[in-house]
Amino acid sequence: MIISMMGIEKVDKHTFRQTGRFILSESYLCDMYLYNVTLIVDDAAAEEWLAWMQEVHIPLVLATGRFLSSKLLRVVDSPNEGVTYCAQYLAETKADYDEYQAVHAPALQQELNERFKDRFVAFRTLMEYVD
Repeated sequence: MIISMMGIEKVDKHTFRQTGRFILSESYLCDMYLYNVTLIVDDAAAEEWLAWMQEVHIPLVLATGRFLSSKLLRVVDSPNEGVTYCAQYLAETKADYDEYQAVHAPALQQELNERFKDRFVAFRTLMEYVD
């Protein structure tokens, strides 16, 4: 089963392309990892943080070449004060994720911590697709 079929071009048996974005078959996703970063951002910093994530941080994460795609979501029913977001990155292998964590994440996380010091909390999880 394919995740989306609207206006796609089949690249190979697992990969489909739509206007420069990849849409993956569900069977292919089962071998991949989803790196999820949940961030709770102070209301006063949320607009600045969102623009920085979209224009700077996420493009830098993707430029490492360790992730195939990303998604940025806002949690609509968060019980927390502030605005809660989830930044999700799709890694093809655990080795890609591990390399990102070892080589790239420290500097990128440091930039986030310096730019938005005391205005957010974050927790990170790595998930493996099961089905």
